[in-house]
Amino acid sequence: MLVQVARIGKPHGIRGEVTVQLFTDAPEERFAPGARLRLEPSSPLAPQGTVTVRGARWNKAVLVVALEEVPDRNGAESLRGTLLFAEAQDEDPEAEEWYEHELVDLEVRTGPEDGSGPRIGVVTGLRTMPVQDLLEITLDEDGREAALPFVEEIVPVVDPEGGFVVVTPPPGLLELGLEDAAPEPVTLEPGTPEPGTPEPGTPENGAPEGGR
Repeated sequence: MLVQVARIGKPHGIRGEVTVQLFTDAPEERFAPGARLRLEPSSPLAPQGTVTVRGARWNKAVLVVALEEVPDRNGAESLRGTLLFAEAQDEDPEAEEWYEHELVDLEVRTGPEDGSGPRIGVVTGLRTMPVQDLLEITLDEDGREAALPFVEEIVPVVDPEGGFVVVTPPPGLLELGLEDAAPEPVTLEPGTPEPGTPEPGTPENGAPEGGR
């Protein structure tokens, strides 16, 4: 059985490397040199079949992958949006984990863990990060996109058979957008104000910390 482990994003550089959105908790194993992955193309013109990992490295919070079959930027661009699959038995059978295709379109409800509470939105994606996963949500009230840390304290129930997840977000967390929920690491130069310090004439902004 194959499971989805990543989606290929935009090219990185000119040597055929690609960025990937991860759907696995074991990227070091899935993208180890020599690993074989099956492609599910995003369009009929995109390459099909399998690819071999040549190497992988982290660029801040993004995994950059080199594939044996992709020698240049044009080849990397042709794979944009392609899904990557691997054999399921390579995953730890004891680990409790979810893949994006299992979560997308589930109703998001608040309240009791039996799912009897009100619906507030629908799951639209899962963003896998080195520190924590983020559950991407479209809210019913205004159609706005938000993200919640995919941790048991905030998403205590995932019930694909029942068609819902139960969330218990702290006050104000759903007011944050996707980018606010996953700030990139910042390297400060001497004399640079700390993140969150407003510039003159600008409103103050902030972002939370956390992880699953």
